[in-house]
Amino acid sequence: MTDKQPAVLITGACGGIGRALCNSFRNAGYFIIATDVAAEGDADNCDRYIRADLGEMVADEGPGESFAAEVNATLAGKELKGLINNAAVQKLAHLDELDLADFRVSLDINVTAPVLLARLFLDALAKAGGSIVNIGSIHAILTKPAFISYATSKAALQGLTRALAVDLGGQVRVNAVQPAATDTEMLREGFRGNTAGLALLEKYHPAGRLATPEEIAAMVVFLVSDECGFMTGSIINIDGGIGARLHDPG
Repeated sequence: MTDKQPAVLITGACGGIGRALCNSFRNAGYFIIATDVAAEGDADNCDRYIRADLGEMVADEGPGESFAAEVNATLAGKELKGLINNAAVQKLAHLDELDLADFRVSLDINVTAPVLLARLFLDALAKAGGSIVNIGSIHAILTKPAFISYATSKAALQGLTRALAVDLGGQVRVNAVQPAATDTEMLREGFRGNTAGLALLEKYHPAGRLATPEEIAAMVVFLVSDECGFMTGSIINIDGGIGARLHDPG
């Protein structure tokens, strides 16, 4: 037992799922360290916001070390129970239009950054008996045209989750969630002026609707909790049943 307050580090904290993660962990009694590339965080749903550019960290680990030092200083009197790798970029292009620089950025942010962060905070997580949760995507297993970069990176994140779980053994648990379409501002912006398309997307899911960010966050809070002490290397699909459904004619 410890009297230290449990803390979590959440990347991509300014997006729809990121904000829900901050709110849900705060409601569960965690100290929230939030990070994003945005200049300012949402002060209402985190205890400490630290701006960080994960692309720069991957390119030059120097900034990563300074970021880790700032996080570790914030953890004084607390214990790091969770690293939530939520930050991601989604670059869309068909193969004949694909910019390899965009492909590399997708891998850097969506896959390499979680590796770097896991290494930077391994000691703190292991000491606290903490865990890593990677926010993946249904695109790891089911995708569509123009999602080459994104789908490849999320498939790699799925493999990374299992590899880290095996490599870290009993030190740190590592799991992932893979949401299908989630009702965020970013998703709705993509369907601006196309209400019929959004309605069709909802119907594609046997659940008949999109996921809410809060539903994703609730599962992540559960995975970090001690109630999941035997769960590691697991990939949990939160997909409204779309992964079980064929979409051929008829």
